[in-house]
Amino acid sequence: MDKLHLEIVTPEGLVFSGDVASVVLPGSDGEFGVLPRHAALISLLQAGVIDITGLENKRDVVAINWGYAEVDEHKVTVLADGAVYLHGSDDSELAINLTKAKELISAASSETTAFAATIAKLDDMARSRR
Repeated sequence: MDKLHLEIVTPEGLVFSGDVASVVLPGSDGEFGVLPRHAALISLLQAGVIDITGLENKRDVVAINWGYAEVDEHKVTVLADGAVYLHGSDDSELAINLTKAKELISAASSETTAFAATIAKLDDMARSRR
């Protein structure tokens, strides 16, 4: 099976690292998907959601405020100013991380339409994880 190695890093440290099937990133000109053997590129990222599909179709979500992505055929590296990994072993931990993600996005987003769409996407993804 083809796979990508994804790393999401902030100034505070590593947020996510693992092999994935695909990833959708919030590019400055809109979302874009990355699959194994993608052409190399570097992109500015805006505030939004990184949607990760694992090797066994498990979905993970990381909210970022802004950053850069470097893509090559086998690896995606995201350098973000701030990021919140939406995970949790129970509903209360997930709710805390969801609140942190919304705060991160709201502090970075000046466009209300983009903010509302991102918050709705976060809520939908959090509900599907429960």
